[in-house]
Amino acid sequence: MSQNANEAAHRAASDAEQIAWVDEQDNLLGALVRADLRERGLIGRGTYIMLFNSAGELCVHRRTLSKAIYPGYWDVAAGGMVQADETYAESAARELEEELGVSGVELTAHDHFYFEDTGNRLWCSAFSAVWDGPLKLQPEEVLEARFIPVEQVMQEIQQKPYCPDSLAALKRYLKAQQSDVAKNT
Repeated sequence: MSQNANEAAHRAASDAEQIAWVDEQDNLLGALVRADLRERGLIGRGTYIMLFNSAGELCVHRRTLSKAIYPGYWDVAAGGMVQADETYAESAARELEEELGVSGVELTAHDHFYFEDTGNRLWCSAFSAVWDGPLKLQPEEVLEARFIPVEQVMQEIQQKPYCPDSLAALKRYLKAQQSDVAKNT
Protein backbone atom coordinates (compact mmCIF):
# COMPACT_ATOMS: atom_id res chain seq x y z
CA MET A 1 0.00 0.00 0.00
CA SER A 2 1.32 3.45 -0.86
CA GLN A 3 2.03 6.06 1.80
CA ASN A 4 -1.03 8.08 0.76
CA ALA A 5 -3.22 4.97 0.96
CA ASN A 6 -1.76 4.18 4.41
CA GLU A 7 -2.46 7.74 5.55
CA ALA A 8 -6.03 7.58 4.23
CA ALA A 9 -6.67 4.26 5.98
CA HIS A 10 -5.16 5.62 9.18
CA ARG A 11 -7.30 8.77 8.94
CA ALA A 12 -10.47 6.69 8.45
CA ALA A 13 -9.63 4.53 11.49
CA SER A 14 -8.78 7.65 13.52
CA ASP A 15 -12.06 9.36 12.58
CA ALA A 16 -13.96 6.26 13.79
CA GLU A 17 -12.30 6.14 17.26
CA GLN A 18 -14.50 6.57 20.33
CA ILE A 19 -13.39 9.85 21.93
CA ALA A 20 -14.19 11.28 25.36
CA TRP A 21 -17.00 13.83 25.01
CA VAL A 22 -17.10 16.46 27.76
CA ASP A 23 -18.96 19.62 28.74
CA GLU A 24 -17.66 23.15 29.33
CA GLN A 25 -16.33 22.14 32.79
CA ASP A 26 -14.59 18.98 31.49
CA ASN A 27 -17.21 16.62 32.95
CA LEU A 28 -17.40 13.39 30.99
CA LEU A 29 -20.69 13.14 29.07
CA GLY A 30 -19.92 9.93 27.19
CA ALA A 31 -18.15 8.77 24.07
CA LEU A 32 -18.57 9.86 20.49
CA VAL A 33 -16.92 8.96 17.21
CA ARG A 34 -14.16 11.51 16.60
CA ALA A 35 -15.60 12.68 13.26
CA ASP A 36 -19.05 13.23 14.86
CA LEU A 37 -17.54 15.18 17.75
CA ARG A 38 -15.68 17.46 15.33
CA GLU A 39 -18.58 17.89 12.87
CA ARG A 40 -21.05 18.73 15.64
CA GLY A 41 -18.66 21.24 17.28
CA LEU A 42 -18.70 19.39 20.59
CA ILE A 43 -15.92 19.39 23.18
CA GLY A 44 -13.39 16.59 23.51
CA ARG A 45 -10.24 16.04 25.51
CA GLY A 46 -6.72 16.38 24.14
CA THR A 47 -3.19 15.78 25.36
CA TYR A 48 -0.01 17.65 24.49
CA ILE A 49 3.42 16.22 25.29
CA MET A 50 6.35 18.58 24.84
CA LEU A 51 9.39 16.39 24.31
CA PHE A 52 12.74 17.91 25.23
CA ASN A 53 16.24 16.49 25.01
CA SER A 54 18.69 16.89 27.89
CA ALA A 55 20.13 19.99 26.18
CA GLY A 56 16.72 21.67 26.57
CA GLU A 57 15.84 21.56 22.88
CA LEU A 58 12.21 20.91 21.95
CA CYS A 59 11.11 18.26 19.48
CA VAL A 60 9.02 19.79 16.69
CA HIS A 61 7.43 17.70 14.01
CA ARG A 62 5.49 18.24 10.81
CA ARG A 63 2.05 16.68 10.49
CA THR A 64 1.06 14.68 7.43
CA LEU A 65 -1.21 16.25 4.85
CA SER A 66 -3.95 13.72 5.61
CA LYS A 67 -4.60 15.07 9.11
CA ALA A 68 -8.18 16.31 9.65
CA ILE A 69 -7.04 19.38 11.57
CA TYR A 70 -3.95 21.47 10.75
CA PRO A 71 -2.66 19.24 7.90
CA GLY A 72 1.00 19.86 7.07
CA TYR A 73 1.46 22.19 10.03
CA TRP A 74 4.44 22.05 12.35
CA ASP A 75 3.66 20.88 15.88
CA VAL A 76 5.49 21.56 19.16
CA ALA A 77 3.92 18.61 20.95
CA ALA A 78 3.06 15.00 20.36
CA GLY A 79 -0.47 14.24 21.41
CA GLY A 80 -4.02 13.74 20.36
CA MET A 81 -7.53 13.05 21.45
CA VAL A 82 -8.23 11.19 24.69
CA GLN A 83 -10.13 8.01 23.98
CA ALA A 84 -13.34 7.27 25.86
CA ASP A 85 -11.75 4.80 28.28
CA GLU A 86 -8.51 6.71 28.99
CA THR A 87 -7.23 9.22 31.50
CA TYR A 88 -5.26 12.20 30.26
CA ALA A 89 -2.00 10.58 31.43
CA GLU A 90 -2.78 7.28 29.70
CA SER A 91 -3.56 9.13 26.48
CA ALA A 92 -0.33 11.14 26.73
CA ALA A 93 1.81 8.02 27.13
CA ARG A 94 0.01 6.27 24.24
CA GLU A 95 0.29 9.27 21.89
CA LEU A 96 3.98 9.86 22.63
CA GLU A 97 4.77 6.24 21.81
CA GLU A 98 2.55 6.15 18.70
CA GLU A 99 3.74 9.38 17.10
CA LEU A 100 7.41 9.57 18.08
CA GLY A 101 8.23 6.04 19.27
CA VAL A 102 9.10 7.22 22.78
CA SER A 103 8.05 5.06 25.72
CA GLY A 104 9.09 4.38 29.27
CA VAL A 105 9.82 8.04 30.06
CA GLU A 106 8.50 9.99 32.99
CA LEU A 107 5.70 12.33 31.98
CA THR A 108 5.41 15.50 34.04
CA ALA A 109 1.94 17.07 34.12
CA HIS A 110 1.94 20.87 33.77
CA ASP A 111 -1.37 22.38 32.86
CA HIS A 112 -5.06 21.82 32.25
CA PHE A 113 -6.86 24.38 30.10
CA TYR A 114 -9.61 24.96 27.56
CA PHE A 115 -8.79 25.68 23.91
CA GLU A 116 -11.13 26.67 21.12
CA ASP A 117 -10.44 27.30 17.45
CA THR A 118 -12.43 26.73 14.26
CA GLY A 119 -13.35 23.04 14.26
CA ASN A 120 -11.39 22.35 17.43
CA ARG A 121 -12.87 22.57 20.96
CA LEU A 122 -10.84 20.82 23.63
CA TRP A 123 -10.07 20.48 27.28
CA CYS A 124 -6.32 20.04 27.20
CA SER A 125 -3.72 18.55 29.50
CA ALA A 126 -0.09 19.40 28.83
CA PHE A 127 2.84 17.20 29.81
CA SER A 128 6.57 17.21 29.22
CA ALA A 129 9.23 14.53 29.01
CA VAL A 130 12.96 14.33 28.40
CA TRP A 131 14.37 11.92 25.79
CA ASP A 132 17.81 11.59 24.25
CA GLY A 133 17.20 8.40 22.30
CA PRO A 134 16.20 7.93 18.68
CA LEU A 135 12.75 8.87 17.42
CA LYS A 136 10.61 6.37 15.51
CA LEU A 137 8.11 8.46 13.58
CA GLN A 138 4.63 7.19 12.79
CA PRO A 139 4.59 7.70 9.00
CA GLU A 140 0.79 8.07 8.81
CA GLU A 141 0.90 11.09 11.14
CA VAL A 142 4.42 12.57 11.15
CA LEU A 143 6.43 13.64 8.10
CA GLU A 144 9.59 14.76 9.89
CA ALA A 145 10.85 15.71 13.35
CA ARG A 146 13.81 17.51 14.85
CA PHE A 147 15.02 18.95 18.16
CA ILE A 148 15.63 22.70 18.10
CA PRO A 149 16.12 25.43 20.72
CA VAL A 150 12.88 26.91 22.08
CA GLU A 151 14.07 30.35 20.94
CA GLN A 152 14.21 29.03 17.37
CA VAL A 153 10.68 27.65 17.71
CA MET A 154 9.45 31.08 18.78
CA GLN A 155 11.09 32.60 15.68
CA GLU A 156 9.73 29.92 13.34
CA ILE A 157 6.13 30.42 14.45
CA GLN A 158 6.32 33.82 12.76
CA GLN A 159 7.20 32.25 9.39
CA LYS A 160 5.81 28.71 9.31
CA PRO A 161 2.36 27.32 10.08
CA TYR A 162 2.37 25.84 13.60
CA CYS A 163 -0.61 24.17 15.29
CA PRO A 164 -2.31 26.82 17.43
CA ASP A 165 -3.51 24.35 20.08
CA SER A 166 -0.06 22.95 20.86
CA LEU A 167 1.39 26.48 20.68
CA ALA A 168 -1.09 27.49 23.36
CA ALA A 169 0.19 24.61 25.50
CA LEU A 170 3.83 25.63 24.91
CA LYS A 171 3.23 29.31 25.65
CA ARG A 172 1.41 28.45 28.88
CA TYR A 173 4.27 26.10 29.83
CA LEU A 174 6.91 28.77 29.15
CA LYS A 175 4.96 31.40 31.10
CA ALA A 176 4.67 29.04 34.07
CA GLN A 177 8.41 28.27 33.88
CA GLN A 178 9.20 32.02 33.92
CA SER A 179 6.86 32.51 36.86
CA ASP A 180 8.57 29.67 38.76
CA VAL A 181 11.98 31.23 38.09
CA ALA A 182 10.73 34.62 39.32
CA LYS A 183 9.39 33.06 42.54
CA ASN A 184 12.72 31.39 43.24
CA THR A 185 14.87 34.50 42.80
